[in-house]
Amino acid sequence: MESVRRAESADLGRCRELVAEAVAAAEDQRGAALLFAGATPAELASTLVERWSADDAASVVLGVFEGVTVGLAAGSVARSGPRTIGRIECFYVEPEARAVGVGQSMVESLLEFFASRGCSDVDAMALPGDRSSKQLLESAGFKARLLILHRSLG
Repeated sequence: MESVRRAESADLGRCRELVAEAVAAAEDQRGAALLFAGATPAELASTLVERWSADDAASVVLGVFEGVTVGLAAGSVARSGPRTIGRIECFYVEPEARAVGVGQSMVESLLEFFASRGCSDVDAMALPGDRSSKQLLESAGFKARLLILHRSLG
């Protein structure tokens, strides 16, 4: 049985591990090199987890399956003009625990957090070609609204 709970200070080490796994798993996907800007998975994980844990407008939830923490989702609230927007910045489920509802439950938990903070909309990112993330988000009601294209001049 899957469940979701908010991450606590005692979970910071496991949060760093899961974010590092997420970054490492995404490193070979299109767009990842530009997004990660050459930082190692451990460096990115440490930076992101510290930022999320220090930000009252952020939430980190852990996905648990059969008593084991197998996933993480994180998001934050931001202002965009007169609107308050939630942003899902990271979600990851370990490969052996996928397709049992953990990812969907974590996304739903973040959506509840955003609603409680007065958000009118929620954005989420997925790298090009990341079909599993795109499918999970679409099943939660998300629709693609913007593609960002990049060209290096150097």
